[in-house]
Amino acid sequence: MRIVTRLNVGGPAYQAILLSQRLQDAEFQSRLVIGNVGPAEGSLEGLASERGVAFVRVPGLGREISPHRDLPTLVRLLREIRRYRPHLVHTHLAKAGAIGRFAARLARVPAVVHTYHGHVFHGYFSPLKSQLFVRIERALARWTDRLIVLGEAQEREILGYGVGRPEQMVRIPLGLELEPFLAAESFRGEFRRQLGIPVDAPLVGIVARLVPIKAHDLFLAAARRVADQRPAAHFAIVGDGELRPALAARAAALGFDVIHHDRPCPTEPRTGRPAVHFVGLRSDLPTVYADLDVVVLSSRNEGLPVSLIEALAAARPVVATRVGAVEDLVIPSETGLLVPPGDEAALAEAILAQLDDPVRAQAMGARGRRHVFPRFSIDRLEQEIRRLYRELLATVA
Repeated sequence: MRIVTRLNVGGPAYQAILLSQRLQDAEFQSRLVIGNVGPAEGSLEGLASERGVAFVRVPGLGREISPHRDLPTLVRLLREIRRYRPHLVHTHLAKAGAIGRFAARLARVPAVVHTYHGHVFHGYFSPLKSQLFVRIERALARWTDRLIVLGEAQEREILGYGVGRPEQMVRIPLGLELEPFLAAESFRGEFRRQLGIPVDAPLVGIVARLVPIKAHDLFLAAARRVADQRPAAHFAIVGDGELRPALAARAAALGFDVIHHDRPCPTEPRTGRPAVHFVGLRSDLPTVYADLDVVVLSSRNEGLPVSLIEALAAARPVVATRVGAVEDLVIPSETGLLVPPGDEAALAEAILAQLDDPVRAQAMGARGRRHVFPRFSIDRLEQEIRRLYRELLATVA
């Protein structure tokens, strides 16, 4: 049984769907349990249906912690586990990881696995609340047979918080369907045409949920600095979320033209100033990446970001903050540029460096493609997950 907080747009949901689809054969039977997607989030439940992945909904697994609702959620999840009687429970994300692992141990499931796609130990909550989550995760780790981390840097970080033991850790990076991104060059020019951007204008983009941890405010501050040096530049924000109105207002306050391409939002007439384009959720991401001169990740905290894997598979130049497992993707001056989190000046300088030397930037993108493919392919992920499950179940048989 695979338990995930919700199937919102992002790496954990993609992985949950793809693994549930693939581990449905003579060797394994899989059941997917999910919570509700938030009202301001994009949903991948349609993708699950397209892939033939049925799911059981336990609404209380949704993002927010609520003690008075979590007990009924635990009871409902415990009932689902006892009905299905899995040999192994695999949880994803913090809320599902907490309630799911507790329920699995109450139901005496033989093997329990949890994947840290990221963590909530800093950057999400107040220091007091963050410390509470660390203590909870330390306790949960004692009920878990294996803790999957996405890379060496993330493993060091989680162990540094006193969560888990080295012998519990298994490094298994994300796996995605990357083949469409390998052909991104064939879509060159289409995204710019849709946005009305000249072919020779610098186009810098960020592909991420519009939530605080992704630090779009930092991206906009850096964009302002870049635009001061490159007045013809355009900036694309791909994704949606709760912060969209605030980010649009911030972009306008910084002196950008703000253009919404996916919804009837109030849009000021174009003035010829540098523009920020809000394009919303897109299902044609190879087309989007094909036209971005630089792909930026400005997060305050991360696991192994899907957008960087996709951008590198599309051979795009990238600039990212040095957080989480990003260093497993971006080798400084080899596959991209890294900057400290929260440093708008350094972020702007790195973006300008990529724009100012396109030959060097394209060479980094080409090396990035070789770095991520096939290393982060779904075929590799499936093989490693199957191997882990076999090893675990052999020890509890």
